[in-house]
Amino acid sequence: MRIGVVLALFAFAPAARAQTEEPPVIPFGYDAFTQWDRWPTLRIGVRAYMRATFDREGRNHNADAAHFLRQIPGDKQRGLRSVALDEAGPGILWFVRHNHWHGSPWTYTVDNKPLVVEESSTKDPVHPVPESVFLPEETFPKGLTWTWSVTKGADLSWVPIPFERGLTLDYGRARYGTGYFILWKVMPGARLSRPLSSWDQKAPPREVLDLLARSGTDIAPKGKGTKTVTGTASLKAHETKVLAAISEPATIRRLSLSAPEASADALAQARLRITWDDRSQPSVDSPVALFFGTGSLMRVDKQTEIVKSLPMSVRCEKNRCEMSTYFPMPFAKNARIELQATQPLRGVSWEIRSVPSTEPPSSVGLFHATYRDFPRPEWGRDLVLLDTQHTEGGGDWCGHVVGTTFLFTRNAALGTLEGDPRFFLDDSLSPQGQGTGSEEWGGGGDYWGGHVMSLPFVGKPVGLPTKEAKTPVEKLHSAYRFLLADLLPFGKNARVTLEHGGENTSTEHYETVAYWYGVDRPCLALTDVLDVGNAADETRHGYSAPASEPYTLTTRHELGPDTLPLGGKGGPPVEVFAPLSDEGRRTRGKVELTLKLRKDNLGVMLRRRLDLAYANQRAKVLVQEEGASGRWRDAGIWYTAGSNSVVFGDPNGIPADKRGPVHLELAPAASIIETSNRRWREDEFLIPRALTEGREQIRVRLEFEPVSLPLVPGQPPQDNAWTDFRYWAYSFVLPKP
Repeated sequence: MRIGVVLALFAFAPAARAQTEEPPVIPFGYDAFTQWDRWPTLRIGVRAYMRATFDREGRNHNADAAHFLRQIPGDKQRGLRSVALDEAGPGILWFVRHNHWHGSPWTYTVDNKPLVVEESSTKDPVHPVPESVFLPEETFPKGLTWTWSVTKGADLSWVPIPFERGLTLDYGRARYGTGYFILWKVMPGARLSRPLSSWDQKAPPREVLDLLARSGTDIAPKGKGTKTVTGTASLKAHETKVLAAISEPATIRRLSLSAPEASADALAQARLRITWDDRSQPSVDSPVALFFGTGSLMRVDKQTEIVKSLPMSVRCEKNRCEMSTYFPMPFAKNARIELQATQPLRGVSWEIRSVPSTEPPSSVGLFHATYRDFPRPEWGRDLVLLDTQHTEGGGDWCGHVVGTTFLFTRNAALGTLEGDPRFFLDDSLSPQGQGTGSEEWGGGGDYWGGHVMSLPFVGKPVGLPTKEAKTPVEKLHSAYRFLLADLLPFGKNARVTLEHGGENTSTEHYETVAYWYGVDRPCLALTDVLDVGNAADETRHGYSAPASEPYTLTTRHELGPDTLPLGGKGGPPVEVFAPLSDEGRRTRGKVELTLKLRKDNLGVMLRRRLDLAYANQRAKVLVQEEGASGRWRDAGIWYTAGSNSVVFGDPNGIPADKRGPVHLELAPAASIIETSNRRWREDEFLIPRALTEGREQIRVRLEFEPVSLPLVPGQPPQDNAWTDFRYWAYSFVLPKP
């Protein structure tokens, strides 16, 4: 993408901008860590995605490992390289997760510049290094990265990797190649705290590592400029105590509850409620322990720290248990914080520390912790952890998802962890984020072996291995995942779901908390919809696609299994997800269409429903200046990598007699092509504000650019065309009351 051209366009935006209220500045790159006090700040002009190696059939094949977009030539020693991620810019990769050292060496190609990244177990993966690290270690230091010896099963990296034109990530080995990746696409001209420029591979700032090293400690401001509310009380069963009623704008920077060890379990089971700005419902309403990141207060041996994360800490020492949160919580008018006991609670103490608010209410979201209880999960259906359309009165919300805590078994039944998290943002029927399992989401692998661990953003703080667990508290397992740099913005609504087990058939009792920031008004407004194939609608939108072929497609989005056996294995198949029919077109030429906008837009998001049977769909996007003879201006490249066919690369897919005597860890990748029956996807593209501001409609041209790539070297290229069934236009706007 010619990003310099697009940024130059932004410089010539209408003069009226000087009189327009601007969206908030987005902490970007390493600023997302050092400016963690701006966690509540709305992110207007970026879109988040979570890609993964999940089984496209929804069946959890091979534990969602090693399903790659394609394979490319490698070296003689390891054979083919397997491409797991392929994106067009501008954007930033925030997070990468691998299962153990599997896949290393990984090659990051950023704006056509490759860098080989290894884990120190790579040279001899049959005998992995216990204290392994990422290499080059200066670029990927401990604190921003963690390996399997600490996480109990995963290699994790939070090193931000910005890219201007494109990014690919490929695996040098394919054995057990599980991966999921969180990235943003950035609208050119979005207000970032630092310019987006191609990754420089430099070491992170020392203050980033110092901050993460303080996880589990009191990181909130102290002293001058802060106000503190403290107290101690004993509560009867079902009694509610108001801990604080703050009647002026502020931001809570620390909220801490503690109790003597004799009352700690009673505190853990009490209910915390927080209501902001006289809202009719509390925005935080959760059991105390789960709110602070843990399903219980179980400790192993002389362990003092149960949760040692950046935003949450739980520790028990000197005969007292203390639970603290450091999520910044701004409010515009007032705050009411309450604690309701479920059983007698003696000697509970609290501290609530706040500072004056520094950003206008329209720039920040209120903090929410949405609790859900699933005693009997619905067979075949994801658990819905959050649906903002039905939360706190529903309606439209602008904000971002910043984490989850989930209790996933009371019986040490760790197979529930095969369930994938999914994120649906702003009306999309396709998940913009899909993972490879619950333990991967929580930062572990192989179910953590049942053991415990706690890191700044991921952890499984409680529960013992199945064979060791004897008491109810030892059989109860929970995990957490917090999002800071890699948070997931939404402009209208968010729906967060989680499979219970690999195919939504677990009967375990789940409890969950979804953490998010939001304001109850949108910053993304749907302004137009084009139904391709509908002649009248095509005429209304001036739709033109010469030499296109209309066709009707009946298929499904990439979700869980289409059918499940009634009553369990061996039962008759019952449909879980019904297919969707739509009419559209495919072309290898140009598409033009006119779309309505809001005049006060801050840029535009286009969404398109496409047919994944056609691989690697790519088009140059242009926007016409106002007037029938207006010049066409470059807006960037719209690229959807992959198709409904993937390459299963794990060498365990090759029969042993054909694989030879080589160890699986060292075996060359398999090249097994798997084609899913799921062909629907809804993909997105961001049009810069410089091309849309002050306009009530735009004329868009999509120039198809052929991509000739085989799934496996030596095979014919995949069928490639531009497909469109429906377009949606959304205007970015300020979330004004």
